[in-house]
Amino acid sequence: MPQIIVLPHEVLCPEGEVVQAEVGESICDALLRSDIEIEHACEKSCACTTCHVILREGFDSLGEADELEEDMLDRAWGLEPESRLSCQSLVADEDLVVEIPKYTINMVSESH
Repeated sequence: MPQIIVLPHEVLCPEGEVVQAEVGESICDALLRSDIEIEHACEKSCACTTCHVILREGFDSLGEADELEEDMLDRAWGLEPESRLSCQSLVADEDLVVEIPKYTINMVSESH
C-alpha cells in the first residue's frame, strides 16, 4: 500500500503526516479520509484549484493531467512544474511526498 508523506503545513498538519493510500484513490480523498482537511471547494469536480498540491517526490508515477486539469492549474497560486490538483491525481504504486501550498485562490475557506 503506497504512502503519501505530507510535508508540514502550519494549519492543516503542523507536524506533517504519513497517510496510507489505496492504489487508484485520489490524493484528495486519501488526505480527507485521514483527517487532513485540504480545501476542495468544487467538491472534487475539477472546477477550482483549492486542492492544488506540489509533488516533491513521485510526480512521474501519476497519470498525465488532462487538458481541463492543466487549464485549472494555470489559475493556482504558487504553481510549479510538479503541481497537480489532488482531486484529479490518482495514487499509483509509488510513495508520494506532497506539499500543500500555504495559500489558495479561495477568498473564504470552505468548511466541509
